[in-house]
Amino acid sequence: MRTQKLRSKKRSSPKNAFYAQSGGVSAVINASACGLIETARKYPDKIAKVYAGRHGIVGALTEDLIDTSLESRATIRGLRHTPGGAFGSARYKLASIDKNRAQYERLIEVFRAHDIGYFFYNGGNDSMDTAHKVSEIGVQLGYPIICIGIPKTVDNDLAVTDCCPGFGSVAKYIAVSTREAALDVLSMARTSTKVFVLEVMGRHAGWIAAAGGLAGEKTRDPPHIILFPEITFDRTRFLAKVEQSVENSGYCVVVVSEGVRTADGKFLAEAGTKDAFGHSQLGGVGPVVAQMTQDAFGYKFHWAVADYLQRSARHLASKVDVEQAYAVGKAAVELALQGKNAVMPVIVRRSSKPYRWSIGEAPLATVANQEKKLPRAFITADGFGITAACRRYLLPLIGGEDYPPYIRGMPAYVALKGRSVPRRLKQPFVV
Repeated sequence: MRTQKLRSKKRSSPKNAFYAQSGGVSAVINASACGLIETARKYPDKIAKVYAGRHGIVGALTEDLIDTSLESRATIRGLRHTPGGAFGSARYKLASIDKNRAQYERLIEVFRAHDIGYFFYNGGNDSMDTAHKVSEIGVQLGYPIICIGIPKTVDNDLAVTDCCPGFGSVAKYIAVSTREAALDVLSMARTSTKVFVLEVMGRHAGWIAAAGGLAGEKTRDPPHIILFPEITFDRTRFLAKVEQSVENSGYCVVVVSEGVRTADGKFLAEAGTKDAFGHSQLGGVGPVVAQMTQDAFGYKFHWAVADYLQRSARHLASKVDVEQAYAVGKAAVELALQGKNAVMPVIVRRSSKPYRWSIGEAPLATVANQEKKLPRAFITADGFGITAACRRYLLPLIGGEDYPPYIRGMPAYVALKGRSVPRRLKQPFVV
């Protein structure tokens, strides 16, 4: 009888949770981590500790785990306003289970060694696929593991969810930067720069480029041209539009997505190399487009690449984005404790004006490897601007300011102790 009671008690003891950040980080991904960890700490009878993978899924494979229970409440709270990936991220895509089963077996081996019963993966399309596969291998190997995906992508291309945490802040940064740069160019256009090109992220989906359109409110306001991945690049039409803009306004501001393609399907700025996910490495479309205008018309130009600045600018984050990022982290824990598995919390838009939203859920199978592109109805007929419908969708997402605390003129971001969990496995794993 006593033995049975001990066994029963052992079965009901709280499991540990594993959390990892994946892919390109954002200004608000740590807000999701904050929401998850703070919520998990409210349920010590169900979740013992939250371990974070150092550098994402690589940390799980190599048994390189961070014990977040050793971080103070103030530090975890500070993650809400700290950009980057506090635990380290990685561009590392697991192969399919049938091609590299050993990787998945290793994950389960690490989870078993550290009594991990919850797997939270914070990332984009590929990450949701990984979370789904981990849930499948758990079933195949008879290891009970609840897998929850947490949405994050500045590209805003995750399916099902109305928007993606990380996007709203990038959209705000690009819209503000476009408006401010345009005022600079306007000041000098008579005797100096005629064309300014801002290159933004967006390999296949033009959501970030579209956000640049929020900079202008009237017909001739900049940006005068937006180049979307969804619209085939036509050099002749583009140059004609540039010339028209300079004649009408005295200058031309262009926002171009890194993923713009020519009619043959080739990226305008493809470098010929691949990244860790097998995607084409892009070499910079901004200078390519800018040079075209000088070659054609002799215009003096300047170009800029927003690059990491657009996704790390926490000082200009959207309040809505911060709140949504925190909410999906919180909801991930709540879904897991409800026994939900292989799902992702999603943002549901209830209304646009006034803006109201809530958190729903979607099966990972419907999200994994799906890509939500900018609808054609969001792009003007000429292919160079955004429509009123697009503006109605975008504006609420950049709403509000959520400034980090400042000390001596600089934002005060937190740094983790990052103490490692002692390894329990003797056999190392090389990635």
